[in-house]
Amino acid sequence: MEQPKKNFNLVSNKNSRIILPNIFTLVGVCIGLSSIKFAFDGRFEIAVIAIIVASIIDGLDGRIARLIKGTSKVGKELDSLTDVISFGVAPAFIMYFWKLNELGRIGWLICLIYVVCVALRLARFNVNSSNQSYWQENFFEGVPSPAGGVLVLMPLIFSFSELQLIQINFDYIVPLFFVVISILLISKIPTYSLKRIVVPRSTTIFLLFGIVLYFGLLLIYNFNTILLSGLIYLAVIPVSIVHYFKIKSQFKTQLEDTEDDEDIL
Repeated sequence: MEQPKKNFNLVSNKNSRIILPNIFTLVGVCIGLSSIKFAFDGRFEIAVIAIIVASIIDGLDGRIARLIKGTSKVGKELDSLTDVISFGVAPAFIMYFWKLNELGRIGWLICLIYVVCVALRLARFNVNSSNQSYWQENFFEGVPSPAGGVLVLMPLIFSFSELQLIQINFDYIVPLFFVVISILLISKIPTYSLKRIVVPRSTTIFLLFGIVLYFGLLLIYNFNTILLSGLIYLAVIPVSIVHYFKIKSQFKTQLEDTEDDEDIL
């Protein structure tokens, strides 16, 4: 009797679920590294766009992994390494080639401090992410590295935008931005995380419309849209702080009430 033929698969379905998100991650790090080459060649506009694309990919790979159940320890470590390169090393080199090199050794020292802060922030995230309460998963501890990588480029983005309503001395603003963003990265300031956001089905169409509208503005008014997005993000940080401590206070009250009920029983 003829045996049924078995289909040949290059990789198993389980492995393919793990490989796909990692491919996205590796594409992101290649784009992030390429931004350094663009900056070295003086093509700073393309370098900024490369970092933006890398940040979008960074936001997608984790969601794809969770969606297809392809999360893995290798993917987690690879994602952290990619973040250090794409949002730590690459933005530092871009800004060094653009302006910080004029400060000599001080400019290079500022770049080193920023990259170290990105690495420390990611190391702390990897250690603490598994020890959070369910409500804390809606917040990051400090500014996440992709956001930090874009924020340190804000002076450069401002120079490309059409919103130059005031004159800025970049010799002072660029080092100041690096120092402030470095502090925000390693701080314990709570900032919103969109990883666990749940969108009601009734509002899905409005969400899709908003996403299409945003990317449309990004394509037409790219640097203006990026600049305004960065400013809005900074403006929302105080709101996230107030929201965090409000939820923390409510959670603490519920916990105390639960302990009191247990004591009565």
